[in-house]
Formats: sequence, C-alpha cells, structure tokens
Amino acid sequence: MRPSSDSAAHTPAPAASPETGVPSRPDRSPAAHFATTDSLSAYWRFYWAVAGAQLARWLPRAPGRILDLSGPDFRGAQQATAAGHDVVMLLPSPEVARRRPLTLINQNAQPPRQSTPGRLRQVVGEPMLLPNFASGVFDGVIADNRVLSRHLATEASLTEITRVLRPGGRALLCVDSVVLGMALLAEQDCWPELSHARSADVLLVPWPDGSITRCFTGDQLTELLSEVGLETEWTKPRTVLSASTVETMMAHGDQRALNRLVEMELKAADSDDYVGVHLLASARKPNA
Repeated sequence: MRPSSDSAAHTPAPAASPETGVPSRPDRSPAAHFATTDSLSAYWRFYWAVAGAQLARWLPRAPGRILDLSGPDFRGAQQATAAGHDVVMLLPSPEVARRRPLTLINQNAQPPRQSTPGRLRQVVGEPMLLPNFASGVFDGVIADNRVLSRHLATEASLTEITRVLRPGGRALLCVDSVVLGMALLAEQDCWPELSHARSADVLLVPWPDGSITRCFTGDQLTELLSEVGLETEWTKPRTVLSASTVETMMAHGDQRALNRLVEMELKAADSDDYVGVHLLASARKPNA
C-alpha cells in the first residue's frame, strides 16, 4: 500500500524501548502505519516478500500471457516476466514506467521456471476500463496493490477482468479488508458508521488524506466474483502477523528472521478474514 510520500515523510522516527532497544510505535495510527512508503522498513520488507512468494505460487507453470493492473509500484510484472510469461503492464501515464529491475529480497519466491524470460510490455491506459483489449486473450490477470479497492466501481472492474480472461484463465486480486476499514473509521471517530461496518453491503472508508477506499469481507468478495462469472478458488488474508510482531522479530535486520516469518505466513492455515488488513483471492473463469 503506497499512498503519497508526504504522509511518510512527516512520520516521526520510532523510539527505542530502554529495556530491549527494539523500536516501538505505540502512537502510530492504522492510517499512519499503512500509509508509509518506506519499502525498506521491517514490516514492508516482510509484506512484499510474502506478496512475492504468494505470486510465485499462483503463477501458471506453463508460459502464458498475463495482464498486470497493479500499477508501477507493484513488483509482480517483473517477477512474472522472469518466470517466462509475456506480461502487459498497464500504467496510468508514461512518466511512471518502472525502470528498476526486480530484486527478490528473500529465498522463498520460486526461481524462474524458464531459462528464457518472457516479454514485458508497458502500456498506458485506464487500469479499470480495458476497451483496447480483445475478449479472452489473457491467461491470467493480476490486480494486486489494492487496485480494486482504490477504484470504487469494483463490479465494473471485475466485469472487464472477466471479459479479457480466456476460459480457464485465472485472476489474482488484493483488496482492503473490513478490519482495516473499521480501524480507519475508529481513528476518525466515525462511530455510527463503525457500528454498521460489518453488515454494510458496500463499505466506503475515507482516509485522512481525503482518498476513499472500498473494503470487503471474504464473503462479499466471493459473492462479487460469482456475480461477474468467476469461480473463487480461495480467499484469505495476505498476512496474519501484526506489524508490531514483525518489527519486533526483525529488529536487528536478520535475514533469517525474515525468511522464517515468510515461511510462517505461507504455512499458516486459512484464517478468518477479519484478521488481515488486506484480502487476497484467486478466481478462475469457467471453461466455455
């Protein structure tokens, strides 16, 4: 999750506990923590390591054609290309094209399955409206990095994703969960809205910076996928470990600690969707 850099630039540095020397952030609100852009912080190193490992497990084994709607901050397009897939990466403007190659920061992501990498093409366009793509041309669609939560007309976005998938093609989706939405509402003293959050058909939550995010329960996401003609393979939290737990275990920058934490996430049993701040789902388009 990477909103504006201004919010991170004014976040105070963590104070260290005099007993343990471990940085603590008792004063950090949910918005302040999850709006940080510091990709080298302990939690975000862990988060993106988990995301990379999950994507490696999800990618088709046979080379295929993948559409990535996740934006330039997401590393999945380069990872899929290295695994042998031809990837079309949709960008909002030419100025945000990624030029930095992917560097895996842990040993959990699977190595490339092909000796020859696929092709990566960057195309400028609206990531939620795909009129320039023919129907049934992609083997997979990646909509990570909260893209479906930030574009509030999620139904229309998923309809387009379904259209461009070939029969049997799959989609990987990451959205904000209701647990994050409830934390943001509580932070802003929106108590009437908070009392109805879990039962709301559509939960739109304002962020302190003025943006709005759409939050989902696992059941809501599964129902939405079904309505657009996709069959849900699984839905689960992206991570179940709290940010404070990760920062404590990685306080000394131990690479082995990062690897162990990622393995813990990958081996974790299915959890209640209220545990994680983000939900991850895999869905398949039925064969014709």
